[in-house]
Amino acid sequence: MAKSNSVYAIFIWFGMISSADSMGLRSFVALPVEKDGAVIRFVYEHVKASDMASENSEHLIANVAYGLSAKQTLLLGLPYRLSPSGSDRQGDVSVLYRHIVWQNDRFSGTDRLGLLAGVIAPTESDRDAAVQAGFVFTHFKNRNEIDVDVLYQAGMNDRKNSARYDVSWQFRLLPSERAEWGLTPELNSVLELNGRWREGNSTVHQLTVGLQWVHQKWVLEGGIAKDISNGHESRYIMSTRFHF
Repeated sequence: MAKSNSVYAIFIWFGMISSADSMGLRSFVALPVEKDGAVIRFVYEHVKASDMASENSEHLIANVAYGLSAKQTLLLGLPYRLSPSGSDRQGDVSVLYRHIVWQNDRFSGTDRLGLLAGVIAPTESDRDAAVQAGFVFTHFKNRNEIDVDVLYQAGMNDRKNSARYDVSWQFRLLPSERAEWGLTPELNSVLELNGRWREGNSTVHQLTVGLQWVHQKWVLEGGIAKDISNGHESRYIMSTRFHF
């Protein structure tokens, strides 16, 4: 009887740990992916410029994550500008390798630290490549998840250096208590502080708020991001992802 109870507890614990799939709205690098598992994500962004001299824009970003092993993940990203029309609408391909170098699993959650390294491959001959490196840290416990990532991109030749950071807090609104067995849909709130920097410009800090509807195999999420350092832009974000 004691043995069966222990096995039951292990399965509950594993389900709680592996279901930490909320991640942030503005970053893809924190998402856990099991060996041979895959995640496809499509993000639509409408950028509204507050400066009348600037033009609104729309972007579609496709992301793919593939689990090479339980601790190694390949992350791909490809942006495309829907509007305004014109040349150079296809963005550059981001390729990142993530290696989890430390992980501490508990019954109520997990902590993990991953290192990031990769390249940005240009899709146009008149653009230069970049190498990128950084880290991602996740703390997940009970109804809370906090993701922190920093990524630096060193441009080659004429490409300017750039960097970004994301600090995301996700809180499970519903259900207040998870079922003892199985995975049920969840509704999460999201609050983020984001930063974007490009060589020659000052860092733009942004505040993002949103909601996530998390199912076992798919997620629907959306939010609003606002520049808080200069107030020039607002971003409206809709995203869906599928887990395989």
